Amino acid sequence: MEHQIHLEPIKKYHYTKIIATIGPATHSYEVVLHMVQAGVDGIRINFSHGNDEERKEQIGWVRKASKETGKPIAIIQDLQGPKIRLGDFDGVVTVQAGQSLRFRYGADYEREGTLPVQYDLSKKVKRGERLYLYDGKVRTVVSSVKDDVVHARAENDGILISRKGINLPDTDFEGDILTKKDKQDIVFGSENDVDYVALSFVQTADDIEQLRVLLDNLGSTAKIIAKIETKAATEQLEAIVAVADATMVARGDLAVETEAEFVPVFQRKIVTLGMKYDKPTIIATQMMASMTESPEPTRAEVNDIATAVFIGADAVMLSDETAAGKHPIKAVQIMERVIKHAQESGLLNSSYVTESIDSHTKQGAISSAIITLADSLGVSAIVAETKSGATAFKISSRRSHHPIIAVTSVARVAQQLALVYSVKSFIRKDEHLQAQKFTDWLKTQNVLKKGDVVITVSGQHPGVVGTTDTIKVRAIE
Repeated sequence: MEHQIHLEPIKKYHYTKIIATIGPATHSYEVVLHMVQAGVDGIRINFSHGNDEERKEQIGWVRKASKETGKPIAIIQDLQGPKIRLGDFDGVVTVQAGQSLRFRYGADYEREGTLPVQYDLSKKVKRGERLYLYDGKVRTVVSSVKDDVVHARAENDGILISRKGINLPDTDFEGDILTKKDKQDIVFGSENDVDYVALSFVQTADDIEQLRVLLDNLGSTAKIIAKIETKAATEQLEAIVAVADATMVARGDLAVETEAEFVPVFQRKIVTLGMKYDKPTIIATQMMASMTESPEPTRAEVNDIATAVFIGADAVMLSDETAAGKHPIKAVQIMERVIKHAQESGLLNSSYVTESIDSHTKQGAISSAIITLADSLGVSAIVAETKSGATAFKISSRRSHHPIIAVTSVARVAQQLALVYSVKSFIRKDEHLQAQKFTDWLKTQNVLKKGDVVITVSGQHPGVVGTTDTIKVRAIE
């Protein structure tokens, strides 16, 4: 039964992929397996919580579920980053508009009346910069920085509770976004089979390059996801997308750092840039937030998921819904149903599909030719041999209306392709006529049927990166 989930008929594949976050509500092998069977393509492990022993166990569960279902699953290591929070203090602090507040790293509020913070803001913030507390519920402006104390004036009434988040939309962290904890976690990830590393609070393309150097030095082949959640990142979107391997629209902090009404605009810009640079895009935060408690999503949430499909997002992500929610499996099942229905409507908005930046290169031209041919013939699928995954990434970025079946000999590549729009990946050894032989096998598994027309994409030298040069049209007999 498990293999039927992966080897379902080609017409039942969902193109926009599903990522689920593992947490207390899903901390068991059985639940992880059920999520994969329900349609999950990627598992996010939030490194803001838990310990290394728990994470090793979770990674083991994902790989076991992947093996049991025959379905490559991407594991995303989501780094905490410089998550700036208030420190510990008792009770609730009431704030009034116009009130002066003081902040200091490690302060004792009861003794000195200065609010504690978990990060030394005095080294980064400047007078006139905005400082938002409790996810933007209390907004302040920095009036001065004296010694190690930050002074700010409140702009509205509200309350503060210990350990609530702080956003600094105007503050330049000057490349200092990888914390000591992040670096330790990166080492852990490089030793424990993660496929993607999600970098939190990216501000510039240089932040991505710094992480890449660390990963290269560790011999890691994980790809980098740039999380767009700061105001600074929105001002350098294209440069960041160009150097990252994938991009995540982290709508929670992004809405606080900018304004809520800007988020849908940035979401569309990021998805379009992802297509331009052949990079996957992930839409995250509150996709089905009501299902943390409710057994059914709101109509607005269903519309949100469908909109992500219509604009061509590669993946949508569940956070609290699966990490701490009461209905994690049902949330995945409903998300898959919505994706499939939206996909079958044929309403992918072609105005958001943009020309790839490499359209005039050899590989880019081949990818475009494949899509043109597939559309003209109305094929059932595109079967592509790929060593590095580049061929599948490039074809996918053109947002074909046809499933892309990627065949690779590298497990890491198959797992990374699990998050890519319309791609279904399989692991097979390198061999001559691999795509043709694999297509024959797909027929024996009832994935393809007699009369289906497919395009096979291959190279003269199987297993060699960058040699894709052969396109064939084949009718299944």
